Order: sequence, then structure tokens, then C-alpha cells
Amino acid sequence: MMKLSSTLRAGLLAMGLCLSMPALAQLPKTKSTNVTARMSTTAADAKMNAFVSSLLAKMTLDEKLGQLNLLTSDMDVTGPSIRASYKQDILAGRCGNIFNAYTPQYTRQLQELAMQTRLKIPLLFGFDVIHGHKTIFPIPLGEACTWDMALLEKSAHVAAAEAAADGLHWTYSPMVDIARDPRWGRVAEGVGEDTWYGVQVAKAKVKGYQGTQLGANNAVLACVKHFALYGAVEAGRDYNTVDMSRRQMYQFYLPPYKAAVDAGVASVMTSFNEVDGIPATANKWLMTDLLRKEWGFKGFVVTDYTAINEMINHGVGANTYDVGNLALNAGVDMDMQGSVYISEGKKLLDDKKITIAQINTAVARVLEAKYKLGLFDDPFKFSDSARAAKEILNAENRAASRDIAKRSIVLLKNEQQVLPLKKSGTIAVVGPLANDQRDMIGTWSAAGDWHKAVSILDGVKAQAGNATVLYAKGCNILGDSVLIKKLNAFGGNIELDPRTPQQLIDEAIATASKADVVVVALGETCGMSGEAASRSDLDIPENQRPLLEAMLKTGKPVVLLLSNGHPLTLTWEDAHVPAILETWFLGTEAGNAIADVLFGDYNPAGKLTMSFPRVVGQIPVYYNHKNTGRPFNEANKYSSKYLDVANDPLYPFGYGLSYTTFTYSNLQLDATKLAPGKTLGVTVTVTNSGSYDGEEVAQLYLRDLVGSVTRPVKELKGFQKVMLRKGESKTLHFNITPEDLKFYDKDMKWTSEPGDFTVFVGGNSRDVSSADFTLLEK
Repeated sequence: MMKLSSTLRAGLLAMGLCLSMPALAQLPKTKSTNVTARMSTTAADAKMNAFVSSLLAKMTLDEKLGQLNLLTSDMDVTGPSIRASYKQDILAGRCGNIFNAYTPQYTRQLQELAMQTRLKIPLLFGFDVIHGHKTIFPIPLGEACTWDMALLEKSAHVAAAEAAADGLHWTYSPMVDIARDPRWGRVAEGVGEDTWYGVQVAKAKVKGYQGTQLGANNAVLACVKHFALYGAVEAGRDYNTVDMSRRQMYQFYLPPYKAAVDAGVASVMTSFNEVDGIPATANKWLMTDLLRKEWGFKGFVVTDYTAINEMINHGVGANTYDVGNLALNAGVDMDMQGSVYISEGKKLLDDKKITIAQINTAVARVLEAKYKLGLFDDPFKFSDSARAAKEILNAENRAASRDIAKRSIVLLKNEQQVLPLKKSGTIAVVGPLANDQRDMIGTWSAAGDWHKAVSILDGVKAQAGNATVLYAKGCNILGDSVLIKKLNAFGGNIELDPRTPQQLIDEAIATASKADVVVVALGETCGMSGEAASRSDLDIPENQRPLLEAMLKTGKPVVLLLSNGHPLTLTWEDAHVPAILETWFLGTEAGNAIADVLFGDYNPAGKLTMSFPRVVGQIPVYYNHKNTGRPFNEANKYSSKYLDVANDPLYPFGYGLSYTTFTYSNLQLDATKLAPGKTLGVTVTVTNSGSYDGEEVAQLYLRDLVGSVTRPVKELKGFQKVMLRKGESKTLHFNITPEDLKFYDKDMKWTSEPGDFTVFVGGNSRDVSSADFTLLEK
């Protein structure tokens, strides 16, 4: 979410042009499996419905509009604080929800204000708990590389428990936007390029945050975002426009949102972009026809930060009256920070632009969420200081963070078995991110305390055994004064070493000359990814390259550690550096987790969930692309290719090495034909043919060779993560059903078509074995 100054906010209220919303084509319907979409039949539901109906009957119009109003708490150096005007809004019933407010003491104070109102309706407290609350886990793009849904669910559960212990009820997560453009800063907050994998993560995260039942003191409301298509912003530039076909939406971009709805997600956040030419926040087809009528969503919809006001800039309304009308009629229940509903709702009702029934429906959805959390029974149930002291950032949570962090690391290269390092001799740890705590917790670590993070240097020292560990900074994190100024203006905390670049490199060379191996920690600052942090250049910062070159010239073995929130362009590094570890921003226990991998206490098993391009000019580059009428052929000038670079990414989707090696053999299908309603068995033998015990993620992909519409060259449909001791072999079993073969056909029907298919199995999307089968007619 974006924060706007009061001046800019005021400006947004007075700008724009009013346009009518065009009718949208009827889109295909899909059957929802969400149990919350069915009619309430239990006694508990009946009791809730009666309570909410009774409360609605007592509420004034102002009190109702107040429940649709979400305002922010400010942040001081001492913690969150509320504006005096917002205190008055709470007391007057004009504000029913607050975000950026946490700690048991502070939320209790605010809730006490709500308890002074006429109807004593409790406040709902929300916050950006994106990859941990106080105990910070890896950024979501990094965590996704574990390929372990139980771990992803666990990190969400720990985050929810800590957030709830800190007075919070609601998190603005998970983000499930499919993204194929690594320039977009918010790829750090999602899980990458694959739809099927995104579906699995969406389900795991919702379950982790909300638990088995809302109302437990360790569960919070989840909020799936950004609905919809935000990951497809043009040019990878944040807040930019999106334009795509209905087929592209349904096949590749909508399924993860629907998976979250099917998992019972409590709330949905609108996206800043437009969908079919209409801003998502004004898009009735998206918010009502698709989300509620087709998918059966029963929770509430909230805007992103001032998204209603910003529709004036989009050009669909001349003022807040116009855009408030559009949002309410689209089915958007709660206004984040724009105060449009509270200021325009009464006039819209008087002018018969909206009905009281529409307002009541939106208010009921918000009240139901508060009811399910148990806030009407005990408004202060999440404001328990004793519980917070016991459960937040405790040893158990830090251990979970460390475990998930080490499993998120991806080994990109390891020539001559430079890794793992020995716990003897002398190790030089150099680079601007080596002794850095602030950047380890990454973007969107809102409540995280970077002072409690473990640096790479401290992690290596703690686990080096008998080895001597030396340190030199080597260079500053950035050399671009304009970029530094931009980042520091928004809390970048970038502090520069006053020494000249040559002095810093000379110190690093002197340090490396005393060592047996050099570990170089390079990459981005945490502010170079996340919201409003798109990049047009994905190289490591240019001032860091001379340090890496100098370390290579020493002749010592070099290990490159990368901390970053985007996939980077690493063509030069891959060609020159013997060992490369992608460590992302790993969170509170980053240094310890990295040391676990460096020394081989944990054998890395991470696999990329977003392709790494060779150069920015290839973007978008993703594994499940379509073929062309003139597919790549090096010998044919008139085929689809670049003159100056290969078509394929440097590191493909699903890629990741290990300290050991895995061999795939004996791929077999139990039949060559698959009948409707039947299952096709797939087996493959995976052997650990190296010298270390390790885990492998065996991935299964399918290709539909002939369809009524063109189909991707591969699509992920399954995976298994298996632990194998050195020399051990296991036969893995996969099942394929006609359901796995479904897609949106030429008539936009969700179906499978008879014909020929190829199944691929391997350790990544590129290096696979294959076998063929035929789906028979129904």
C-alpha cells in the first residue's frame, strides 16, 4: 500500500473526469468449492446473522458509513500514534477500522475509545504482516523457493500468532499476483511466474493465517491481493496499467485469487491497475459478478491505499462523489484512507445513486468479520501484554525463521566443489552486505526490528568452528548519489563509508590475501525492491563489480552471496565466479541460515520460482510460454530469436543445485492412453549420485501438443520433495487425471480435449526426461 501526504491526498480529491462504465462481455463461469460460499445453515451462523441484523437496525447512517472507513495510525520513533482528528472520528463512530496500529497497549487505548461510542462496536486493526510480524521470515519470493507448502503455512501461522499477540486482527497478505517481469519491485512480495504453484501457495498461506477457525487467539483475517492482475503491470512499473485478454486472465492470472477464495479467505484487496479498461476498484464485473456471484466470496472487499481517490487520476470520475459512487456500486465494502464513503455516502444515498440495502450489505460483511474474530464478546482479546512478551520473537519462532531461511537459499553455481566451506583455515568475508543487519530483513518487514537480525558476518563467525574469519567492507552498497538520495528519503538508512572506492578495495585485497577462500556479499539494499521500487536495470549495482573483479584476481576461490528482492541479470557473474548462492532477503535469522548452508550443515535444496533473465532485453521471460509458427532454430535466420542473446533465461524456473548430484532415470507411464475418469500413473527413479545427503524437488510438467487454442510448451502440474542419502535411489509416483489437462478452450469453457500429450519430469523446467500419452475421447 502507498502512503500519500495530506497535500497530495487533497489534490486527488479535486482532479479528474467522469466517464460511464462500459458493459463487459460475459465471461466463463467457474464452480466454487468454498464452503463459506454456501448458505449459512449452522446454529452458530444463525446466531451471528441475528446479531448482525439486530445491530444494523440500531445503527445510524453515519455509524454505518463509519464501519466502511479504514484510517491509518501514524508512526513515530517511539511507535504507532493516532492523529487527534482520528480519535474524534472513532468517538463519533465515523471510523470503524484502523491500520498501522499495533502493540497490546496501543490497540487497547484505541479500543477503549470505541467502547465509549453509543453502540460500542469494536475496532478492527489491520497491518502489513507480509513475511513475519516481529520474527521476520524470508521475503515471499525467497520463501517460495522452499517448494514446501507445510513450511509456507507454518511461517504464516507464526506471523499470525505474533500479530495477534501484538493486538492485530488482520493482515494484508497473501499477495498472489502472478508476475513475469522481474523489473516490478513487488515480485519480492509474491511467489513468481507459475499459476499452478501460485494456487498451492495461496491455499497454504490462507490456512496458515486463519487457522482452522477464526476466533482463536492465534489466528487473523487474511487478505488476498491485489485483485486483480496487478503482477502484469506494463514495463514492470509499479501502479502502471494492465491490459490482457480474457483468456490470459482466466488461464494464468486469476486462479491463485480463486484458490484463496476457495480456501475461505476473509477479505480481498483491490488492485491499483485497471481491468478491461476499468480501474479494479470501480469494476463491478470483477468485484461482484466474478468474485461474489461466480466464485461465491462472502467476506469483505477493501481498497488499497486511497485507491478510490486515485480513480480520478485514472479518468473515470471528476471528483470523489463520482468515484465513490463507482466503488460502492462495484461492490467495494471498505475504503482505505480515502475517507470517500464517509464524506460522500450520505449525498450518494440522497441522490439515489446507491441504496441503503447496498450500504447495509457492506456493513454486515465488516461486522461479520469482527463477530467471527470474537471482538463483540471481548474487544480486548488481542490486547494482552503478558502474552505478547511471551510469544513474540521467542526462541521457537526464531528457530522456525532460521529453518525456513536456510531452505529458501538457491545454489546457482558450484564449480570445483568450492562449497561447502571447511570449518578450518582462514575465511575472508567481504562486501557491503557482509556486516549488514538492516538489509537482511528486506522489504515489507514493517514491524521487524533490524537491530535483532543476524548479519552474514556474525553468522559465519558463530559457526566457523576452528576457522579464522576476517572481514573487509570492500565497497559501499551503492555509488549512485541520486539513487541513494531517493532511497534515504523514504527510510533507506544507507550510510556510506567515507573512504574512497580504491581504499576500500585495497583493504579487501589485503584481507583476501590472508585467506584460503573469499566470501563476497553483494546485491541490493532492501529499499531496491518492494512497493514503488521497480528497476529498469537488474545488474548488481555497478560500483560493486570492481570489488568482485578484484577478489577474483587474487586467485583465491570466491563464493558470491546475493541478497536481493528481484531476479537479477547475472550473466557476467555466472561466467566468472565459481560459486554463487542466491540468498534473497532471509529475515531475522539470515546470517545463521546462510552460514548453515555455507558450511554444509544444511545442503541447499531451494528451487527458483521465477526465471532469471540473461539481460533485461529478454523480459518478459518465463518457462510456460507459447510456441510460435517459427520456433527457435539457430540454423534458420527466419526463426524466433535475438541476434545478440539466447532466448532462454540464464537460470530457468525450477532451477537449483545441490552439493550432491541427482540423476533421473527410468521414466515410465503405466499406460499410453488415458480414458476419461481414469488415472495415469507416472514413475521415475531419482538417485543421489553424489557425495552428500540431500533433498531434491522432482517436478512434473505437461504439454498439450494440439489444442483448439495454442497451449504452453510446458506447464507445472506437480512436484515431490524427497530426501536421499548419498547413493540412495527412490522411485517416485505421480498421478495424472483428465482434470490436470483442463484449460479454457476456444469457447472459453474449462475442459480437456482428447489428443496427444507429453509428460516431463526433472529437476527444473529445462532439464527433463519425457514420455508421451494420449487422452481418449469422452
